[in-house]
Amino acid sequence: MFTKILVAVDGSEGALKALEKAVQLQKLTHAEIYVLCVFKHHSLFEASLSMVRPDSVQIPDQALKEYATDVVNHAREYAKELGAEKVRAFVKGGRPSKTIVKFAKSKDVDLIVVGTRGTNGDVEGYFLGSVSQRVASRAKCPTLVV
Repeated sequence: MFTKILVAVDGSEGALKALEKAVQLQKLTHAEIYVLCVFKHHSLFEASLSMVRPDSVQIPDQALKEYATDVVNHAREYAKELGAEKVRAFVKGGRPSKTIVKFAKSKDVDLIVVGTRGTNGDVEGYFLGSVSQRVASRAKCPTLVV
């Protein structure tokens, strides 16, 4: 049925629920789980408007990549705690929906699992998160929105 399942995580509760569902599916199919966290690239101008000021000066993408790495590592460990056998973790930079779909295609993924609502609180995706909506409409493989 499924041999490769991609789970997009962003540190939200919805993403962890999606991961839980993916682990359940893995137990039925023995698929490999790919956990992906995408950090959005911010321009220096956008970073200068941020109210968050780190103790040390970092290039914005470096700080975001470090955070995404922490998120994906936590998700991988959580999947293992749930009984997942084959779990690989990845971090990519870019626009989340496009990057998720492109990654799925490059890895020949059979199923994408995403949470209904992530950490992005925009109005566009009030009932269904905008990232999950875009992934579901653009992906060439089935997408399960949890």
